[in-house]
Amino acid sequence: MSLSSIASTTAQSFDAGQAYGRAQQLTQATRLENAAPMTDADTSDAVSSFSSVLSTAIKGAINTGKVAESQTALALSGKGNMSDVVASVEEAKLTLQTVTTLRDRFVSAYQDVMRMSI
Repeated sequence: MSLSSIASTTAQSFDAGQAYGRAQQLTQATRLENAAPMTDADTSDAVSSFSSVLSTAIKGAINTGKVAESQTALALSGKGNMSDVVASVEEAKLTLQTVTTLRDRFVSAYQDVMRMSI
């Protein structure tokens, strides 16, 4: 098994673990929100909550890219560990793929809503 495949597997399991944890948190928050009937204030809270979740996710994706860049810079200067570089670059790659997929789905959902007749 090569170093890149080990790092890839590690990055994927790390990313999957984070995604699972976030999904659990969102599910628990949704259950709590669904316990009471929604009002106009709740709707605005849901919009601000969605925007804060989206903002946090984007900041996390940017941070992942910055970590990969810093690990690469350390390796180029001779101070970094190659396995850390491979793992961080692979994690950044997976994060970029996830963000791209989510963007495509948001655009598709928006287009579907715009096609609906009122």
